[in-house]
Amino acid sequence: MTSPLRVAFAGTPEFAARALQSILDAGYDVALVLTQPDRPAGRGMKLTASAVKQLALAHGIAVDQPEKLRTDEQRARLAACAPDVLVVAAYGLILPQAVLDLPRLGCLNIHASLLPRWRGAAPIHRAIEAGDAETGITIMQMDAGLDTGPMLLRRTLPILPGDTTATLHDRLAVLGGDCIVGALAALAAGTLTPCPQPADGVTYAAKIGRAEATADWTRPAVELERAMRAFDPFPGLASSLRDTVIKFWSAQVVDAHGVPGTVLAAADDGIVVACGRGALRLTLLQRPGSRRLPSGEFLRGFAVSVGERFSTGGTHAA
Repeated sequence: MTSPLRVAFAGTPEFAARALQSILDAGYDVALVLTQPDRPAGRGMKLTASAVKQLALAHGIAVDQPEKLRTDEQRARLAACAPDVLVVAAYGLILPQAVLDLPRLGCLNIHASLLPRWRGAAPIHRAIEAGDAETGITIMQMDAGLDTGPMLLRRTLPILPGDTTATLHDRLAVLGGDCIVGALAALAAGTLTPCPQPADGVTYAAKIGRAEATADWTRPAVELERAMRAFDPFPGLASSLRDTVIKFWSAQVVDAHGVPGTVLAAADDGIVVACGRGALRLTLLQRPGSRRLPSGEFLRGFAVSVGERFSTGGTHAA
């Protein structure tokens, strides 16, 4: 189809690339892609293009990678392409008012939560960590605030009992792509109706810090299990035993009791560790320099005895 809209796109990671692919599949003319500058990645720390840049180049779309968008010079290529709308998804830069005002129909953001809950940088992680039953995608008309603009479209998605940030991210990325295509069609038809976000229910999804990755065994087991899934794939939940930092990637809450951090059982079906309330049966673990291992295989390479106690100190390299 020939799109009635001239679209520019701003995004960086895989979540954004999935949205861009959906826009392209729907036949929209994407005149320019903005993405973060290439960053060092991998063991060799080689400069690597973002997922969005790789996709854009594969489709022959012009790419711009400004460090900021504060000056006329930094905004020049976006202004020159004269988009009707700028679609933004996990871009990683704050858009100044001059950018928000540039597209004729404004800037649409794909946000991975049901706004106003979980505004901010880590909505997927925080929804899992908090034990939310559902999340979703909100397409929002951007303003100068932090995810405060009027809502244009909302779709819900259940959070499954075993969801990690990785698995939920992938489902939300697909939903986000579907939602933005629907929003662009409605925008072109003039049928999008902005709805102000309610004042009640506002929460903020702060960026995940490495300090949060240290397991605090005095917390209830159910909270630690959710944190474990929320911090998968990054930064992981970790604790030290005999000066070795161990990361935990899968566990079940069990009805057992003891001094927090104490090993209550260690067998092929899991290592049971006491928490502030209840206990966790750890079933997938990782030592530094190793891969994730089921508990039985882990124990054959690193013996753990009943009565030993995990600390909350140490670093988190694995």
